[in-house]
Amino acid sequence: MPSIFSYESAEVDWCENNFERSVLIAEYYNTISNVCFFALAPVLVYLNWQYCQQRALPMYLVSALLVCVGIFSTYFHMTLSYVGQLLDELSILWALAVAYSFWYPKVYFPRFIKSRKHFFWLCGVTTVISTLMSFVKPAFNAYALNCIAFHMLYLTWHELKKCNDKRVHRMAAVMVVWWVLAISSWLSDRWLCGLWQAVSFPYLHSFWHVLIAMALLYFCPLVIYFDVSYEMPSFKPMLKYWPSDSWPVVVPYIALEEPHKQC
Repeated sequence: MPSIFSYESAEVDWCENNFERSVLIAEYYNTISNVCFFALAPVLVYLNWQYCQQRALPMYLVSALLVCVGIFSTYFHMTLSYVGQLLDELSILWALAVAYSFWYPKVYFPRFIKSRKHFFWLCGVTTVISTLMSFVKPAFNAYALNCIAFHMLYLTWHELKKCNDKRVHRMAAVMVVWWVLAISSWLSDRWLCGLWQAVSFPYLHSFWHVLIAMALLYFCPLVIYFDVSYEMPSFKPMLKYWPSDSWPVVVPYIALEEPHKQC
């Protein structure tokens, strides 16, 4: 029986041909495309610095976990090991758990949850149980994690109905476009591998890494915008773009107006 740390011991093998470009890296492009996760975290922290000063813990924790996602995804695609597969999927699970714990709006809490502290415990217990269940059939984990995105999109739709800022609606629309492109790449690489190998282009999973990072680049400021509205009512969130609104390629971020003076 091969070691769980051995090369190609994972249950999942993506479409890219193994060891085609390196004797040490199983899936070359799927590995190097993870650089986008290493860039994503510092960009989010730098651009949303005003928010970080007010709500440092959630921003830094989520950013650190995004870096972990990049590290473990790199390890997984480099080795295609069973341990790498689990670490890759569990890092995403825990990043989502932390994001939900801090940023899930209180108005959507279940009725039996009375405080954010109780919600932390709910998320923690659920995540621990999900982590243990992940060892049963790791191949299903990725599908389950992608399904969480539908709940996030559902919440976003609900929040947008309360928001009159057209710029925020446009940002959400762009985020959805990036996400659709990303999930299409992921599914196509998984289900239509024979087709892509026939045309010598089995690299769509590496596109998934880049496209989902772009979706997160728009989704995180969207979450921050709504979090400021709920948790920091004395501040007014303002959507801005770096380096400038007039540039053809821009990155969104949230600036905060000074707190309103209390009478």
